[in-house]
Amino acid sequence: MAIHNFIRRKAENDMDFNVYEDESTVIHHDDSSSNLDQSQVLNVVSSSEMDREEMDLNSLVSNDRVDRHGRIADKRTTGGWKAAPYIILNEVVERFAFLGLTVNLTNYLISQMNETIPDAATHVTDWTGAAYVLTIFGAFIADAYLGRFRTIIVFSTIYAVGMIMLTISASFSTLHPPKCAVKVTPCKEASQGQNLFLYSALGLIALGTGGIKPCVSSFGADQFDEGDEKEVQMKFSFFNWFYFAINMGALLGITLLVYLQNQVGWSWGFALPTITTIISIVILAVGIPYYRFQKPMGSPFTRFLQVIVASIKKHRGGVSVENETPLYEVETTYSDIIGARKLPHTLQYRFFDKAAVITEKDTVSNRWSVCTVTQVEEFKSFIKILPVWASTIAISISLAQMSTWFLSQAKIMNKKLGKFEIPNGSVTVFAASSSLILIPLYERFIIPILRKFTGHSRGITSLQRMGVGLFVSIIAMASAALVEKTRREHYPGENSMSVFWLLPQFFLMGSAEVFTYVGQLEFFYDEATDGTKSISSAVFLSEVGIGSWLSSALVKTVTATTGGQDKGWLRRKDLNESRLDWFFWILTVLNAVNFLVYLVVAICYKGKESIVRDKNMVELSNVQCT
Repeated sequence: MAIHNFIRRKAENDMDFNVYEDESTVIHHDDSSSNLDQSQVLNVVSSSEMDREEMDLNSLVSNDRVDRHGRIADKRTTGGWKAAPYIILNEVVERFAFLGLTVNLTNYLISQMNETIPDAATHVTDWTGAAYVLTIFGAFIADAYLGRFRTIIVFSTIYAVGMIMLTISASFSTLHPPKCAVKVTPCKEASQGQNLFLYSALGLIALGTGGIKPCVSSFGADQFDEGDEKEVQMKFSFFNWFYFAINMGALLGITLLVYLQNQVGWSWGFALPTITTIISIVILAVGIPYYRFQKPMGSPFTRFLQVIVASIKKHRGGVSVENETPLYEVETTYSDIIGARKLPHTLQYRFFDKAAVITEKDTVSNRWSVCTVTQVEEFKSFIKILPVWASTIAISISLAQMSTWFLSQAKIMNKKLGKFEIPNGSVTVFAASSSLILIPLYERFIIPILRKFTGHSRGITSLQRMGVGLFVSIIAMASAALVEKTRREHYPGENSMSVFWLLPQFFLMGSAEVFTYVGQLEFFYDEATDGTKSISSAVFLSEVGIGSWLSSALVKTVTATTGGQDKGWLRRKDLNESRLDWFFWILTVLNAVNFLVYLVVAICYKGKESIVRDKNMVELSNVQCT
């Protein structure tokens, strides 16, 4: 059976399967001198060839990932940590560009485009939100048409074009308003054309980010075979080091790049990340010989819609599903979703099982009338993760403050470190440092200790890890509120309070992100089916975008209901007259309520059933194969 499946998988990938090509197996028989029976010789040859075939089969991945030639990937020459370093290094370089831009963009809009503090903060969070919500579009393109690798390359190119336009915008005085030198004089606002050029550049960067982000982590995880226990453990380590790479890029961006922007000029400050963006494409391309690729599987949204439509049709037709109701599944070893393994039937969301019931009027080839069990279960798996996604959004609202209001605090604080003054945008190094410290400690010490108590291979589950992050976010925002109250009441003068008072809130928010983000990476990838890996990653990344938008909405709501930008809690120019600490207390309460909701969701969550391996059929008594 194993050899049969090997041959079938070879043929499905348009490969030539010549078992007996190796010249070393050819034995020359001499009738005059040989004492061996011809049948014995043939048996020896056959046994040798079969052993070699079995060895070759064991070296192939079980999840149908292919190499660059379209052949089933060989674990000896592709994937694993042979491929992962290129992906991790690409992420370091790309994050250097994006986060170096993000943390100082508020400052750029205020100082170069003459925007007010609330307006600039809102525009940055709106832009960040768009970048991450667009990950759903990027994931759709990857899963349905281009595959993850090609999607990364295409959208990286779009990203690079946006960076070039941003560099041009900062380099030519005609593309931004004159600098506001006198505080008492109203600053001249940017013209419509200047704003159009700037936000077109930012729009392309957001679109590029949307295509890259959902694919890079999933593409990295594709390099590890889920059917190999050793590679499964490697995959969990990859997620930790992938996040480490994000923060390494962030650390370089918010130190070197922000310093360059503030001390040398915005032109060079944007030109350098433009160059590194192009370098990141080259780095990714160098690793092509070592990658395992996932073929496009068609549009998951179309399959989801087919399940919904078929279920509603059957419901209106009076179809009911009982325990013994036969459900439709194709008879082949694989599902009829290109490249996807079959999924076992589950008892959750039984309403959608109606889509797999065959009636007299149905044509089994029409997926708008009859769906397979695997297609129904794919949709169930997707909607099952949505409550977890929804119950972790609040932390994204808090994380949005690190690049907006936290930096507004830092701007009027003493940033001296000896004779060196820390650039305002580089203050977020406190958060990045927490990640760089925690991840190696977590991998080297915390996981082995937790494993002894829990027996879990990763110490704690991904859901538990997310819960830890959500709890820490409550403490982080409470710390931010207390520090701001102290600053405003006791150190209102500019540069009168050290910026290191912000270290606790940055460090705690960075720690919260370490636990939550990596937990989400693991959870949303592992709970996804073969055909929804990118979409699932995009769903969790879109949370960052939605959180940014909710942050903007919250700022606007608080500003409008408390007296506007001139008299409200969040004032136009003066933080000392604002009540930013009250705003932070609102976020603290929001995080606390969200944490309680998450606990309920996590306790009630039922994990994905074991995947049916490619050489096994779905063996369920209530599945009807046709």
